[in-house]
Amino acid sequence: MRELPKLYAIADRATLDARGMSVREFAREMAQAGVGVMQYRDKTGTHEEVLCAVEEITAEFEGRDCLLILNDRADLALLAGWSVHVGHEDMTPEDVRALMGARACVIGVSTHDEAQMIAADAGCADYVAVGPVFATASKADAESVVGLEGVRRARALTKKPLVAIGGITRENARSVIDAGADSVAVIGGLMGKGETPRKLAEDFLEILR
Repeated sequence: MRELPKLYAIADRATLDARGMSVREFAREMAQAGVGVMQYRDKTGTHEEVLCAVEEITAEFEGRDCLLILNDRADLALLAGWSVHVGHEDMTPEDVRALMGARACVIGVSTHDEAQMIAADAGCADYVAVGPVFATASKADAESVVGLEGVRRARALTKKPLVAIGGITRENARSVIDAGADSVAVIGGLMGKGETPRKLAEDFLEILR
């Protein structure tokens, strides 16, 4: 797969709803900022609701070089022509690869400890995510914080592109990259009072250059 951009934006439906922002508006701001990879995550939406959001995001990124990834819903990603990210309790990367068949598809997988990281490194996922690095409010059932040391351990256990997630802000993003992550996944850090998601994304992109 191509090199992952250092900023990995996530549009989380629950977070957007809580902040009163539509999926389309957030996607437009990310596209205007020049984000190179964005994931859409909706754990409770119906198939129709998720596909509607996917269509809106696709439209906003039309003509732009951005890797679009759907969280968990591999069947819908197949319909949309998107890539897929799965958790360790979702479909396995191998099952996703089989479902996708010959279609080019980037597959990512989440890990939270060394055993999961070792398994992910041995599997067919294109990139591996580790976290939460710091405490996060964007996921109700978040695992225990791994810290920067967890990122360093993960880096030592895989040669695959490493995405760090969880509580990442403009203030700590550079330290996460310095600890060995190739990319930082950001949710709440792209939604701030008095600042647009575009401005926040542009700040991250500048910090991570």
